[in-house]
Amino acid sequence: MNPYTILKQTELQRVSDGMNRPLLENCETAPHILILVWPQLGDFDSLEYAWWLQREAKKLPDEKVAIRAVGIGSRASGTRFCEYTGFPPQNLFVEPNAELHHQLNLYSGLNLPVPGLSESRKAWLNLMLMCAGFGSPGTLREVFRGYRGDRQAPQLIGDDEIIQGTPLPAFEGSFFRLAGGSGFQRPFELATLRLRNMVEVLSNWRTYVPNSAYLTQRGGTFLFDSTGQLLYEHRDQGILGFAANMSQPLSFLSFLETDSFTSTN
Repeated sequence: MNPYTILKQTELQRVSDGMNRPLLENCETAPHILILVWPQLGDFDSLEYAWWLQREAKKLPDEKVAIRAVGIGSRASGTRFCEYTGFPPQNLFVEPNAELHHQLNLYSGLNLPVPGLSESRKAWLNLMLMCAGFGSPGTLREVFRGYRGDRQAPQLIGDDEIIQGTPLPAFEGSFFRLAGGSGFQRPFELATLRLRNMVEVLSNWRTYVPNSAYLTQRGGTFLFDSTGQLLYEHRDQGILGFAANMSQPLSFLSFLETDSFTSTN
């Protein structure tokens, strides 16, 4: 069964009203449909992906692309996620057990058998190993990029932006100019955003992750035209691998600016 057929048949709980509704409801008139199947809503990838969508929101108008996202968690998880990231709750659906991820054959993550451990504790162990790069290609490289900086990526934090929500005292974004200039991703800039996300999740862990058995589950991105033809897909192979081009995670949508499209997988 192809991804569009699976998604079209899927009904999940919508965060905005708590109702179970078809995932593709109200997408019929959109020329393009972007479906984001995220891991846990408290996962680094989910939070960072939502941040990029908010950053580029003006380039993603409803009349060009209908965006729907699914994350592992509860309605409470989704509500907190939307409050923190600004992602529209009417476009976010939640599921408790990664069933859709399994139907789409998305990578479930490292799954080393450990006799005597509960599913939850086994998931924690496998997650820690994935964070160290085992069964999670590219993760360590991406972590280091967050500290090192990236001249191929845009500047992420405005000079007049106040950075709060980290263990550090609040400071202005202009601080990052001291680390290398402006107009590109400076050293420690992305790492700071990730640290802020980590503090948010750990401070609200039970809300974001009501069931830790699915901590290792990865997600995927699917872009369709109005007829359901698959134009683009990306299947995450590890932590911090939610895009083919992590320097410009939404570069596959650049066609929206010109209304033309060349498939890249």
